[in-house]
Amino acid sequence: MSNPYKNCALVIGAGGGIGSALVSAFLSDVQVGHVFAASGSDITTVNTASSSNVTWLPYKYDESSISGVVDHLCELQARITRICICNGILHGKNLHPEKRLEDLNTESLQTVLYANSILPILWIKALRSLCKGDRKCCLAVLSARVGSISDNQLGGWYSYRSSKAALNMLLKTAAVEYSRRNRNVKLIAFHPGTTDTDLSKPFQSAVRAKKLFTPDFVASKLLKIMDSADVDGELSFLDWQGETVGW
Repeated sequence: MSNPYKNCALVIGAGGGIGSALVSAFLSDVQVGHVFAASGSDITTVNTASSSNVTWLPYKYDESSISGVVDHLCELQARITRICICNGILHGKNLHPEKRLEDLNTESLQTVLYANSILPILWIKALRSLCKGDRKCCLAVLSARVGSISDNQLGGWYSYRSSKAALNMLLKTAAVEYSRRNRNVKLIAFHPGTTDTDLSKPFQSAVRAKKLFTPDFVASKLLKIMDSADVDGELSFLDWQGETVGW
């Protein structure tokens, strides 16, 4: 019996704005045979939740649950060629971007760093076993331009900036190891621009209309970048236009 899970896509954090748009984009891509959508949040409001070509994989935000999802995909012999990791947090209850040093506190720093830096690298750690083989696999992680140290001229947003800078270093280090052990994998840190999602809602008033992107627009841009990316053993830090962002 042939494997029903050939040339699949995996979206992690699929219940969010960009994540759910990526699921829809992959479902519309004739090159993708099946979409696996991992989410730690409620997905009942996601339009693609009932599609026969998508399998939803619930998980908790810890290493054991992450390993369980990857083990399940390995048992299915799923051949994953594209992976998007969309975990991230900027604000929430009692959590706001810090404007001054006086705004910093241990709990907020730990919360943001865990969501934006630690969770993605735990996924990348676990995904090594799923990405083995000769087939090209492109793995993109949502980063942010504000994580660029050279681009930081305004200050503020301490925990979010730091978490994305830490993410970029973790991805760079992982790319070095993947180039030795999983040579078929290309890693991309992706800056989507300001996207009309819950993450950016409180800050959209300062964004010009033409600079506020829809999740579908961002998803389409990322898919094009992933399709054209060469497996070169390097981490690329790219924006939605495919332009390189400085570290």
